[in-house]
Amino acid sequence: MTGVVPLSSAATRLVDVVRRIREPVHVVAGEDGAIGAISGDPVGGRVLATLPALYPEWLGDRSFGEVHGTRFPYVAGEMAHGISTTDMVVALGQADLLGFFGAGGLSLDRVGEAVETLRKALPGRANWGVNLLHAPSRPAWERGMVDLLLRSEVPAVSVSAFMELTPTVLQLAVSGLRTDAEGRIVRQVRLFPKVSRPEVAERFLAPPPWSMLEALCTAGRITYAEADLAARIPVAEDLTVEADSGGHTDNRPLVALLPRIQELAAHIAGRHGHTPARIGVAGGLGTPAAMAAAFAAGAAYVVTGSVNQTCVEAGISAGAKKMLAGADLADVMMAASGDMFELGVKVQVLRRGTLFGPRANRLHQLYTEFDSLESIPASERRKLEHTVFRAPFEEIWEETRGFWENRDPAQLARAETDPKHRMALLFRWYLGKASWWPIRGEQARGDDYQLWCGPAAGAFNSWVRGSFLADLADREVVQVARNLLEGAAVVTRAHQLRTYGVPVPAGAFAFVPRRLA
Repeated sequence: MTGVVPLSSAATRLVDVVRRIREPVHVVAGEDGAIGAISGDPVGGRVLATLPALYPEWLGDRSFGEVHGTRFPYVAGEMAHGISTTDMVVALGQADLLGFFGAGGLSLDRVGEAVETLRKALPGRANWGVNLLHAPSRPAWERGMVDLLLRSEVPAVSVSAFMELTPTVLQLAVSGLRTDAEGRIVRQVRLFPKVSRPEVAERFLAPPPWSMLEALCTAGRITYAEADLAARIPVAEDLTVEADSGGHTDNRPLVALLPRIQELAAHIAGRHGHTPARIGVAGGLGTPAAMAAAFAAGAAYVVTGSVNQTCVEAGISAGAKKMLAGADLADVMMAASGDMFELGVKVQVLRRGTLFGPRANRLHQLYTEFDSLESIPASERRKLEHTVFRAPFEEIWEETRGFWENRDPAQLARAETDPKHRMALLFRWYLGKASWWPIRGEQARGDDYQLWCGPAAGAFNSWVRGSFLADLADREVVQVARNLLEGAAVVTRAHQLRTYGVPVPAGAFAFVPRRLA
């Protein structure tokens, strides 16, 4: 299409110009002074500015793709219990995107099988990874995960729910450090820490304390050569700012949190004389407008989570996906976390269609108020046994005992002398089971599904309504990613033209999903 699009022209013509992002666009002034935009040859008006072609690949930091072997600055984040499946990670990797397998809550054997599958499906690629979820109640599992990830040479690791830099995480970051022929430090593993607090971010943006490095050397977990190199570089080169996300979150607003962490990253890099880390964003990213806003604020890359749970590759049941596909913006709430129950940590979950959130919070309230199971009032106990556990406490405890005998007998030993810890273990039975029931599709426990979910899910559902992505059978993870990025580029182009005075109609900021090759 050529020709000036003045103020008096149909808005649909200007919308078409905006959507042709892969062509140069000229901002022109007509003889009557009206400002418009044309694609093609700038005939019929005075050219005020020319915007070059815009590709989704260009929205983030170019170095992200160069380092991680991706075409797009996009990451599909991990979802625990294998909800982010190997199929999902492979599909993303083959499409030149980056995905993380959700290893949280899985046995080391199961994670090892997944890693082997990914290594075979994505040979020679660096654009895949595995999640390391902080497990303060299971330190042996956490150390075993680090050993497995290093032994298997997993190229990227998303580090989540850590409130500080721990020896296990530092070992993961430092192991395998070397210099190339030009003297540059090369990493074996590239960490993607998720943070929502500046004081936590600082630990990953700066070189590690020498005292921690020396302790790892003394323990034989790293070499002194690796420690010397680690002291010269930040713990991580990529850091994800986690805003209002599903699962573990502080519900921080992205527009307040991202600039704060960017400023911190620049300050630390200047102090230590290294290149600032790439700062990506997660949480609340369920529409092209949200993606465009993140990139406009300076995000090096974007990370999605909640929106991927309804994709065909996601490892949850059809019933759970249907529940998530029916969510709106306000259909989420904070609920007690199973893995950090005693600490009072909460996770964001789906509220609509499930009673998990209120029930989990009630369990934590009882844990706070009482010192043992025996001190809980009889009426409250009967209610819990009937509606939440659906079995007597004694029966649930026997199952709980069997679980911890195989996983961590020390927990049982502690419970023998600490009635409150025994109560916590029994309550965590429900919290743990509730995260598996939607994966296995246990319809009898549908009222207790624990589905990690942020407001991005509701925003996504509204965006795709009426499009091909409204059908769950068509929600392939790569199609979701490509449409979000394509739409973000369109929104970015619309914003660019508006800043030059072009009367961009509201419809130009709305991108309807379509099948993308």
